Amino acid sequence: MKSSEFPHFVGIDIGTSTVRCVIGMFDSPEATAPSVVGYGSAINSGMRKGVISHIDDVAQAIAQSINEAERLSGMRITTATVNVGGSHVAGVNSRGVIAISAANREISVEDRMRVEEAATIIQLPPNRDIIQVFAKNYRLDGQDNIKDPVGMNGVRLEVDTHIITAATPSLKSLTTTLDKAGVHASHYTVASLAAAEAVLTRQQKESGTVLLDIGAGTTSLVVFEDGEVQHVAVLPIGGVHLTNDLAIGLRTDLDVAEAAKLQFGSVKTSAKINRQIKVKHDGREYLFNQGDIHMILEARIEELLEYVDKELKKIQKSRKLPGGVVLTGGTSKLPGLAELTRETLQLPARLGVLLPLGGLVDAIEDEPYVTAIGLMWLDMLLGQNTDSHSTGADMAGNLTAAATNVFKRFRKKR
Repeated sequence: MKSSEFPHFVGIDIGTSTVRCVIGMFDSPEATAPSVVGYGSAINSGMRKGVISHIDDVAQAIAQSINEAERLSGMRITTATVNVGGSHVAGVNSRGVIAISAANREISVEDRMRVEEAATIIQLPPNRDIIQVFAKNYRLDGQDNIKDPVGMNGVRLEVDTHIITAATPSLKSLTTTLDKAGVHASHYTVASLAAAEAVLTRQQKESGTVLLDIGAGTTSLVVFEDGEVQHVAVLPIGGVHLTNDLAIGLRTDLDVAEAAKLQFGSVKTSAKINRQIKVKHDGREYLFNQGDIHMILEARIEELLEYVDKELKKIQKSRKLPGGVVLTGGTSKLPGLAELTRETLQLPARLGVLLPLGGLVDAIEDEPYVTAIGLMWLDMLLGQNTDSHSTGADMAGNLTAAATNVFKRFRKKR
């Protein structure tokens, strides 16, 4: 494999049903966004509800997706930013406080890092680890709503943070799996945060938006407001549950139920009509009632949205996000989902659209690769960090500036 003269960034989306890998790089020092130069995917049969159940199967899927991306790009992949799935992922709020000891009382970058580190000193169960820390708001000598305190003068510095934790056994299994696939995780994150980098604009993050990344086994949720991460959760419902419900409700095989979902699945009001439809699968035709399919899918989607509303109520944001709901993930393509979400959550709702990106992006479908593309973005944005913690400024920073900084660092190393 060749090595490029420009730095490259890699995102690996380890989903319940599919593993996807995306490689991006800058075409020139003047480029404001990386271009997609390689991508690959592989069926994943070793996970259940976002958690690894068969290490070898998942490692094989990761390796296969990487090999495809490597062949297309001509690059060798050794590190990547990877998502952590499963409902064991949870967020908790914390506050850090430090005293400024410098003689001139000026806040330095080191002081900012110290106060964020102080926020991570919390009582966690022995089987949980911190994977990311997001600074939401700084406070200096009682002055609130400070985005970045560096350069200011004061005595007492505080920070409110949102800390993302995950089950230690699941993280160890993921690390072992990646080792077997021959790749090292430079950073861990969750799918919704990655998808947010790929589809949300700065205005959406500032105004208040919840992003739902609806995968096969789980739904990842993130709430942004004032440009910062406010809440993260992973819900135990995904596209597989829709298929399972259809198989039970229609009294048919899972493969036929999946075909029915793909061919006639809809939660639009017009799909309530009781009429016979023919589902084609494996050379055979199956007769079902359109209204039954609608009723089954609508019931499960409404259950998912109830979970979402409970999460929003935890942070007093139910029906209070001007930016509304942005839907990503394979299941987000279900016809009528945005309309049903709008009615149920009483918020604006729409499908996520990829932010401008060059290269081979036209060759990959938007929805399936959104998370992998977002992970590639984060591999660039978080590349400057030497630890596993990430602040809100890292996540919501200006991408053009980040791209310039990456090039400056790269050119200095040369």
